[in-house]
Amino acid sequence: MSFIHLNVASGYSLKYGTTHPHDLVQRATEFEMPALALTDRDGLAGAIRFTQSCVDYGIAPIIGVNCAIAIKNANGGGAKGRITLLAHSDGGWRSLCRLMTSLTMTSQTRVPVLTLDFLQQFSNYSTNVYALHGPESPISDAIHNHRFDQALHIFNQTRDLFANNAIECVSHLVAGRGPRSTEHAARSLIFARDNDIDAVITNAVRMKDRTDGPVADILDCVRQLVPLHDRHIERRNAEGFLKSSDEMISLAGEIARAAGERTPRALLKTTREWAERSLLSPQRDIGLGGAHLPEPHVVGVNTAQEMRTLLRSRSEAGINWRYNSSDQISKARARLDDELATVATLGYESYFLTVADIADMARDAGIRVAARGSGAGSLICHLLGISGVDPMQHGLLMERFCSPLRRALPDIDIDVESARRLEIYDMVFKRYGDNNWRSPTNQSRCAVVAMVDTYRARHAIRDAGAALGLPGMEIDMLAKSMPHVRARNIAATLESLPELRRLNTSAPLMAATIEMAQRLDGLPRHLAMHPCAIVLSDGGFLDRAPLMSSAGGYPMVAFDKDDVEAVGLLKLDVLGVRMQSTIAYSMKEIERVHQEVVDIDTVPLDDTATYELIQSTRTLGIFQVESPGQRELVGKLAPKTFTDLIIDISLFRPGPVKSDMITPFLKARHGWSPAQIIHTDLYEILAHTEGVVVFHEQVIQIIATMTGVSLATADEKRRSLGDRAGQQEVCDWFFPAATAKGYELPIIQQIWDVLRAFASFGFCKAHAAAFALPTYQSAWLKTHYPAAFLAAVLTHDPGMYPKRLIVDEARQMGITIAPIDVNASDAAYRVEDHGNAIRIALSTVGGISDGEVQSIIAGRPYIDLNDFVRRSRCSTPVTESLILTGAFDSLHADVNRRDLLLHFSDLQKSPSAAVSGAQMNLGFEPPTLISSGLPAMTAAESVKYEIDRLGIDVSRHMIEFYGQFLNAIGAVRSSDLLKQRSQSSVLVAGIKVAMQTPPVRSGKRVIFLTLDDGYGLSDSTFFTDVQGEYANVLYSTSLLLVRGVTRRTGARGISIRATGAWDLRAAYESWSAKQSTLAI
Repeated sequence: MSFIHLNVASGYSLKYGTTHPHDLVQRATEFEMPALALTDRDGLAGAIRFTQSCVDYGIAPIIGVNCAIAIKNANGGGAKGRITLLAHSDGGWRSLCRLMTSLTMTSQTRVPVLTLDFLQQFSNYSTNVYALHGPESPISDAIHNHRFDQALHIFNQTRDLFANNAIECVSHLVAGRGPRSTEHAARSLIFARDNDIDAVITNAVRMKDRTDGPVADILDCVRQLVPLHDRHIERRNAEGFLKSSDEMISLAGEIARAAGERTPRALLKTTREWAERSLLSPQRDIGLGGAHLPEPHVVGVNTAQEMRTLLRSRSEAGINWRYNSSDQISKARARLDDELATVATLGYESYFLTVADIADMARDAGIRVAARGSGAGSLICHLLGISGVDPMQHGLLMERFCSPLRRALPDIDIDVESARRLEIYDMVFKRYGDNNWRSPTNQSRCAVVAMVDTYRARHAIRDAGAALGLPGMEIDMLAKSMPHVRARNIAATLESLPELRRLNTSAPLMAATIEMAQRLDGLPRHLAMHPCAIVLSDGGFLDRAPLMSSAGGYPMVAFDKDDVEAVGLLKLDVLGVRMQSTIAYSMKEIERVHQEVVDIDTVPLDDTATYELIQSTRTLGIFQVESPGQRELVGKLAPKTFTDLIIDISLFRPGPVKSDMITPFLKARHGWSPAQIIHTDLYEILAHTEGVVVFHEQVIQIIATMTGVSLATADEKRRSLGDRAGQQEVCDWFFPAATAKGYELPIIQQIWDVLRAFASFGFCKAHAAAFALPTYQSAWLKTHYPAAFLAAVLTHDPGMYPKRLIVDEARQMGITIAPIDVNASDAAYRVEDHGNAIRIALSTVGGISDGEVQSIIAGRPYIDLNDFVRRSRCSTPVTESLILTGAFDSLHADVNRRDLLLHFSDLQKSPSAAVSGAQMNLGFEPPTLISSGLPAMTAAESVKYEIDRLGIDVSRHMIEFYGQFLNAIGAVRSSDLLKQRSQSSVLVAGIKVAMQTPPVRSGKRVIFLTLDDGYGLSDSTFFTDVQGEYANVLYSTSLLLVRGVTRRTGARGISIRATGAWDLRAAYESWSAKQSTLAI
C-alpha cells in the first residue's frame, strides 16, 4: 500500500522549508504516491503552484497550513505551539481561505496566532477544517512532560472547534524521549488510543533529501537572526525529509510496536482515511481554470443582459466623441460589433466596465491615466476612455489582447501618476472593498497582489554569511561585488568577472558561505506587495483566495500574479509612472508661468519640431528614448512620424535586439537594401516596417492572410511559435493551409522562414503604441516648454540619469539654473523668469525632511540668517547645508559663506538660541554678524559642497576644473564627437552617469558606459577583451578618462569602442605633479 504524507513544508514556509513545491511533487510521483499534502507555515502562498504541479504530475493535492496556537492549560497558564489545519474535500478549501484571511487581517503581530476567542468567533469556518496536533503542539508538550491529564484538557478545549482532530505521531529517530523521538511518538499514539482520538503518522517533512539538512540549519539561523549553533537549529538529524512509502511503513511499525501494538495497520489505515477525506479537486475546490468577475450590481445594473446593454451604450457614445467622418464611424461601429461579440462570448463585460469606472474615478480626481500593453489594441478600451491610442488608426488588433480562443485571461494595464498612485488604490478599495475583517461574512471584492521575493546572489551571500559567522566586512565586500545574478551562479560569476578574481574565496569560511548561498537559490525570502497589481472579483473572492495585510496596510492576496490568473482572478495593473507625474506637473507649471492651458492629450501627433528634437538625439528626460542605446537608435532611424516612434520602441527590446531585427530594418529604411515584402498580398502588412516583421500583430495578419483562418486562430498559432515543439506543429499545419490558398511553395517557404525567425522575438504593437504616446508627449513638452518640462523631470525623477545631468541639459538648452534660496526655492523645482530659469528645490538638500521644507516655506520671508534660525526650526545639519550651498547669499551679500558659518555657530551658543518662534526675546540680543576676514570659498570648494549637499553641481560643471589638463592631452568634447571620422582614436572624459551590462547575443558581458562632460554625453562600449585590466576602475570611480575608437552609425549616431579607462582625478594629479616639476 502506498503512503500519503499529510505534513509537508515547502520553501513557501518562509525561511523554513528547503524545497520548491514542484520538486516535492516530483519526488512523490517517483515514489508512486497517489497524493501529497502541502502544509506550509503561516500561509497558503505556495498552494496554487503546488496544485498546478500536482495536475502536471497526475497526483491529487491535499492542502493545509501550519499555524501558531496559544491556549490555556489546566493550571490556567499559557500553552503555545503549532498545529496543522487541513482542508477537507467538502468545502474545506473555502473555509481554510476564509479562516486564514480572518486570522491574518485581524492579527496585531507579524506571525498570526490562533486563540480560543478567535476560533470561537470564526467557528463557522474552523469547524469545517481538520486539525492535526503534532510534535510542536501544546498537547505534544504536555505528553512530553507526562501530563496526560493536561494534554486531554488542552485537547478538549479545541475538540469542538474543528471538524475533526487527530494526534500526529512523528519520529525522526531522535535519541531520547523528546518530540520527534520514537518514544514520544509512541506515547502520543497511546494517548490517542486511551482517549478514543484518531492518530495519524507523518514525517513533518521540511526537506526533499537528507542532503538538504545544512540548508535547513542556515534557514533556522536566518529566521531567528542568530549565528549557527546547535541551540538555534531545529533538527537533530537529517530524517525530516520526504520518505518513500516503504520507509514510512517501516517507521509506522516501529512506532506501533513501541506503543504496544503488534502491527501498524490501524495507524496506517487511519492515516490513509484522513488523506482520502482531504483530497481536493484542482478545478472544483481550488478553482483552477475558472473566471470570477464582479457581479452586475457592482457596475450599476441587475442582470447580465443589462450589463451588455450598458457596455454597448457607453462604447457607442465614445464613437461619436472620437470620430467625425461617416467612413470612420461606419468602420468603428463594425469593429465595435465584433469586439462586443467577443466580450459577450467570454462574459467579460463587467471587467471592462469596472476598469473604465476606475479610470473615470482617477480622471475625476485630476489624475492622469493612460493604458499600456495589449489592452490598447481594443477599440472598446479606446471608446471607454481607458486608452488614448486609436487602435484603428495604428493597425492594432483586439485578438492580440482578447479572443474566444485565448486561454489566458485579459490583462488591462493602466499607467497613472506615480505621485498619486495610492490615491487610486484608496478609491478602488473604498468602492470594491470591505474593511470589516472581524465579520465572518466579509464581501470584499478586491486586493493587491503579492510578489514573492526569492533568494538571489546578494541576499543569499548576506544571509548565509551571517549565519556562518563570516565577518560583516567580508560579507559586505562579497555581496556588493556581485552583479544581479541567480544565487546558483555565484561561483561561476566569481570565475568569469575579472574584477572579482581578486577576492580570496578559497578561505574555508568564505568557501562555505558561497556553497551555502548557492543552495539557497530561488527559495522564497518573503512576500511583498506587487508594485502595481490589483485583483477584482465577485462576492466569493474570499472563498478562493486567502488575504493578508501588506506593509502598506492594503489587503493582499497571498498568491503572486501568475497564481491569481490560474484561479480565475482578473488582474488590473495600476502602474505608477513617473513620466505621467512629470507631464501633469509640466502642464501645471505652464499654466502658472505662461497663463496657458495645455491639454497634452489633444496635441496633434505630427509636430515637425518635436520630431526634429528626437532626431537630434538630445532626448534626455524623454520617455523611452533617453538610454544610450535608444539615443543611438533614434539617431540612425530618425523618426518622422508617430508610426516611426512605435517602430523604434518595438525594435529596442531584448527580443528584437537579440534576433538582430534592427540591422535589416535600417538597411531597408535608408535604401541600402530593398524591402523584402515577399508577396503582394502582404504589402499592407509589411510596408511600414520595410518588410521586416517587427510586431506580433504582423505575424497574426500574415498567418491569417496566407491560410484564411480568423485573427483569433492566427494569434493562437503565433503563440505556439515560441518553442520548438509548437513551431513544428504550426509548420505541419501552415504549409498545407497556405498551399490550399493558392500560394506557391517557394513563397510559403520564404514566409515560414521569416515567421520562424522573428515571431517569438517580435513585440506587441499595441504595447509599443501605448508607450509611444507619452514618448511623443514628453518630447513635445521638451520642445515647446523646455523649462517647465525639465523642472518636472527634476521634481519627479522619471528617467535613468542623475539630476545633475538634467541640470546640465537645461544649461545646454539656454536655461538659467537659479541657486537654492530660502526665500525663493519651493518644495519642488519651479520655473522662473518667464520660462528662462529653473530654481533649485529645497527638497534637493540632503537629509532635509518634508516637515522642514514645509516649515521653511511657512515662515517666509526671512530677513537674515538669525531670523531663519529663530523661526524655521530646521536642524543644524540642514541649516549648514543651506549656508554652504548659497541659500542665504541673497540675504547677506556683504559677507561670505565662511562668515555665515561662524555666525551660525555664534547664534547656537547665544542665549537667544533658546527662544524660538514668536516668543518674547526678554532683551537677549543675537550676536552681531561681521566679516571675519576669512577668504571667500573658491569655485572648486563651492562645487564640492554642492555635490556633497545637493548632489548637483549648480554653479559650474565639475569637469571644468580639469579643462586645462584635458586640453593638454587632446581630449575631445562630447559635442565634437560627431566631427570625428569613423575609426578615429579619441580620448573622452566625464562624470559617470550610467553604466549598464544588458544581455547580448553572444552571452558575454559587455559594459556600456555613459559620461557627461558638460557639453553632452559620450557612450563607450567595453567588450570582454579590455575588461580584465579596466573593470575595477569602471566600477570604483565616478570621474573617468576613456580611450577608444569611434564608430559612426548614421548622421547623428556615434559611439566609442573603448580600449582603456583611467581615474580622471589620478591622471590629473599625475599631470599636475609633472607640470610642477617642469616649472621648478
